[in-house]
Amino acid sequence: MDTFTGKPGPYDALTDVAGLRVGHARVAGARALTGTTVVLGPEGGFTAAVDVRGGGPGTRETDALDPRNLVQRTDAIVLTGGSAYGLDAASGVVAWLEEHRRGYRIGLDPAQVVPVVPAACLFDLGRGGDWHCRPAAATGRAAVEDAASTSPGAPVAQGVVGAGAGAVAGGLKGGVGTASVRLDSGATVAALVVVNAAGSPVDPLTGVLYGEYLQGPVTYPREEVHRAAVRRTKEAREESARRYAASVRPPLNTTLAVVATDAALTRAQAHKLAGTSHDGFARALRPVHQLTDGDTVFALSTGARPLAAEQHPEFAAQVTAAALNEVLAAGADTVTRAIVKAVRAAEGVDGPGGVFPAYRDLYPEGHTGSSAPGRSES
Repeated sequence: MDTFTGKPGPYDALTDVAGLRVGHARVAGARALTGTTVVLGPEGGFTAAVDVRGGGPGTRETDALDPRNLVQRTDAIVLTGGSAYGLDAASGVVAWLEEHRRGYRIGLDPAQVVPVVPAACLFDLGRGGDWHCRPAAATGRAAVEDAASTSPGAPVAQGVVGAGAGAVAGGLKGGVGTASVRLDSGATVAALVVVNAAGSPVDPLTGVLYGEYLQGPVTYPREEVHRAAVRRTKEAREESARRYAASVRPPLNTTLAVVATDAALTRAQAHKLAGTSHDGFARALRPVHQLTDGDTVFALSTGARPLAAEQHPEFAAQVTAAALNEVLAAGADTVTRAIVKAVRAAEGVDGPGGVFPAYRDLYPEGHTGSSAPGRSES
């Protein structure tokens, strides 16, 4: 991996970008499988942009991120389950920010602020068994409070947490994953992804996660392990379809990501980062950006360090472009690695809403073959 863009930060997480905090909250209940994740910025917020590639997105306040519009700084990003209903979680984050006097200043009174909180949702309705269980304002408040309670640079929980509680990827249990890289320039680029894809993260010919092909030598699962995994996945899909039939017709999904850097980016440059980071989806999930996906990437910059070192004016454009290219490449790479980590961290679910096996259960460590790929009849 380090031959591409550098080496991971201390926690290999979004919080390796100084000033960022991540919090998760899950909807309570035996038949609930959904939640919310909040990325909270430092005092003064961050520059942010968004790029939506899926055909079925659900978003809030994303128009505010257009470089042509008024508000230039954002304090938090919300990723949530619950489809369009779950966007209510952002209201809880807005209320918390208002109480802490954070947001776009309107009047002379410091309490007169309007927090602008962009949000995106994924589809997980009914996956716990109850169609009506979905995040609300209280879930968003719990997630932002969780973020605020962490120390700067804290590790980030991964797997079946927050917005990843009900996530599914190609019939396997999805979830939250995060990764970071420290560039040779000193800048940090990191990603947090909620993997909930109609496509699959697994190569059907080998059982290898697509994203791992780009991370160095691959050890392939043994043939008999892969065949058993294919069979178990097919059986789980059939059982899930039977249980799901009364409440929802799959597939309806959406993978969400936040890509962040401490390099100072303009809104336009952040928008470019959001767009190129979608390449990380395409490397790790197939197919991607389907009509029933709402794939969305937020990109943000804390601006803590210059994008490029001091330069002669006549070469400023070239030096800036070269520095931005490094950040763009790192964004896509960290998204790919975060997807791999999410799928590997997820725990399987067998409940009234469906059967979603975990990759680590289908392909347990120690059940690998040689470097020669396996083949399976699917």
